[in-house]
Amino acid sequence: MSDFLYFENVTKRFGTLKAVDDVTLGVTKGEFFSLLGPSGCGKTTLLRMLAGFEQPDSGRIYLNGEDITDLPPNMRRVNTVFQNYALFPHLTVRENIAFGLKIARRPKREINREVDAMLELIQMHDHESKKPGQISGGQKQRVAIARALVNHPQVLLLDEPLAALDLKLRQHMQIELDLIHDEVGITFLYVTHDQGEAMSLSDRIAVMNSGKIEQIDDPAKVYEAPRTSFVAAFIGDTNFFEGKVTSVISGDYCRIESSDFEPILCFNDKHIRRGAPVYLSIRPEKMRISHARPDDSSGKINIYKAKVEDAVYQGFQTRFWVRISDYRISITQTHSRFLLDQDPITWDDEVWLSWHADDGYMLEQYEEMDEELLMLPPENIGDMDEELPEADDEEEESSGDSEL
Repeated sequence: MSDFLYFENVTKRFGTLKAVDDVTLGVTKGEFFSLLGPSGCGKTTLLRMLAGFEQPDSGRIYLNGEDITDLPPNMRRVNTVFQNYALFPHLTVRENIAFGLKIARRPKREINREVDAMLELIQMHDHESKKPGQISGGQKQRVAIARALVNHPQVLLLDEPLAALDLKLRQHMQIELDLIHDEVGITFLYVTHDQGEAMSLSDRIAVMNSGKIEQIDDPAKVYEAPRTSFVAAFIGDTNFFEGKVTSVISGDYCRIESSDFEPILCFNDKHIRRGAPVYLSIRPEKMRISHARPDDSSGKINIYKAKVEDAVYQGFQTRFWVRISDYRISITQTHSRFLLDQDPITWDDEVWLSWHADDGYMLEQYEEMDEELLMLPPENIGDMDEELPEADDEEEESSGDSEL
């Protein structure tokens, strides 16, 4: 076992619920590793078992070659940074950082040296005398990280540490976290449901769903080469197509046909044989939308006529949903030039949709329920009404009274 941190066949139940289901994964020393998934997928439970706050029902946990499964939390060289900071409000920034060292009865000179180093790392020497109520949310989070790092843990556990911050501050803290990790060089195990955070910070990501790991890979492979329909739909957005391989072209490409969509040319990286079923994931930004029919001099472009059903302008990009037969397809068009100089595509336009054969990725596993994760607008206004709960008379009267 060469991994610095290793979960071996770990399972945890809460009553009849399997929160973590036979998970095995390894993390290398110094890695920034993220557990990513929706609420209830088991990522925080896995983190709590490593910290010693929960005990696995089966399986073992190893850290630096030592079995720590049965050790109490205070005997494990791991520290946790929580979403709510968990700072002592009556202590100053400096005292909060020094707290763990004082509990360990370290010499005063050593405590001062270590705390000074942490204040330098988080760039908060000017705020060391302030109390938590006098500093911002981002500064509180930096203090919480410094307090966890000052004890020199072998692994720093971060449980959704940026979730309480606003968007701009969260983006700024992502950069700071990355710099802190590069500076200290210890192993970070990061829990989040935010795909952007995981993609921008991590060396590798474990995507979790219903207590199991769907895929472990570096961010680029998780996004560009998803193994399952859940990973494809949860990380960003995608379009799913299904059919059968009807012909293999030169060994590298194949043609896929279905009963309700025109044939699709696709790179056959899975070497799927003729007649076999296949599911494709194609990212919206891989597709092109235009008024004019695109050129296909390479012979590897899929080209279809479509009709625009919806268009949402988002500043740096526009999101389109087009209809081809019974398929609603999502396309993202990034505005690389000044948009007002272009002939805009709008609702109800007849357009051409195209993508390169290399941009369709074959999935190893597909579940129809994962289509619910896709970002699709409702078919019509009636669908929106069905999704919204109706207020009863008492709630309407109460709402009216509150406005008076």
